[in-house]
Amino acid sequence: MLRLSPALSLYVHVPWCVQKCPYCDFNSHGLKQDLPEADYIQALLADLDADLARFPALHGRALHSIFIGGGTPSLLSSQAISDLLQGIKQRLVLGPETEVTMEANPGTAEAERFAGYFQAGVNRLSIGVQSFQAEHLTKLGRIHSGDEAIKAFEFAQQAGFKRINLDLMHGLPNQSLEQAMSDLQQAFALGPSHLSWYQLTIEANTAFASRPPKLPNEDLLWDIYEQGHQLLQQAGFEQYEVSAYCKNGDRSQHNLNYWRFGDYLGIGCGAHGKISDLTQQAIIRTEKVKHPKGYLAPEREFMFKHWAVEQDDLAFEYFLNRLRLFEDIPKAEFINLSGLPLSKLESSLKEARQQELLDEHDQHWAVTKKGRLFLNDLLNCFTD
Repeated sequence: MLRLSPALSLYVHVPWCVQKCPYCDFNSHGLKQDLPEADYIQALLADLDADLARFPALHGRALHSIFIGGGTPSLLSSQAISDLLQGIKQRLVLGPETEVTMEANPGTAEAERFAGYFQAGVNRLSIGVQSFQAEHLTKLGRIHSGDEAIKAFEFAQQAGFKRINLDLMHGLPNQSLEQAMSDLQQAFALGPSHLSWYQLTIEANTAFASRPPKLPNEDLLWDIYEQGHQLLQQAGFEQYEVSAYCKNGDRSQHNLNYWRFGDYLGIGCGAHGKISDLTQQAIIRTEKVKHPKGYLAPEREFMFKHWAVEQDDLAFEYFLNRLRLFEDIPKAEFINLSGLPLSKLESSLKEARQQELLDEHDQHWAVTKKGRLFLNDLLNCFTD
């Protein structure tokens, strides 16, 4: 039985980019005409209204965090972001500590625009740098230069942002160990409070999948990860998630809520959501209409589908999220948020212990050092 409603977050998806990157499998579309931002903001708020009407269990719950992602949200004007956040505040409870993150592309960065986002209520900025080096930015289809990435960070600081994340990728086509470390060193020099540092992977239905570039071999990938991790530690960054590092405890509260099996509403083209409904004793997944034309159609039908997670899938879904975090896993949390008894995990835990991937304690489980290296094997223990 579900016993607690976890923290509630809101994800807002903006589906447009200047151009589609060849590695990207997110729901994004190259902008071929004027951005219909006023219509889209109106649709987003109508989408939120529809969710609140559909799920009465959401009423009265305060928002833990908001994340405006994409696509390229920084294509939107600061007035559009202000209208969006004001509309959200009229419908949901926000506290003074509510984290409001917005993704920004250095290629669309402007000092005045960043200042407007900050004044509108965005208090954390995530800048998609990926690399500071021209040859790699070109290969990745990025529209900015290394200098523009640096300038974007400076704009963010000048606008008043104290919490800034930089997205960096490694394992890029023809990337050397020295080049990967150089990207990290350049990031350190700017002084962000948070870094997302993750390996490029080739995803299905992308340009890279149809025309794969030459990536570093496994030995080089391991050297990049190992030496990069050491550099991050030496620079004062704590790894708290598979690909997330922070200074002075400045963790992404929105992402923490995802990985701790929290609830989140998803509004916008193709956005996904998860809602714990204690009255129905069910965990509901939602998915919105994916294409902007359908989402902005006059009939305003935003929901593509929603469904209750099957009982047999709950343990896997819980651990799929929870194992990303570098922290102990409370047994009481599993019981309260999944609604399952610990007996449901008996055979899975036995297998994980036998493979030395997980240690069991009275009140929690802890992933072993071996388990961190073989997370997929550990996760497979929780499949039926």
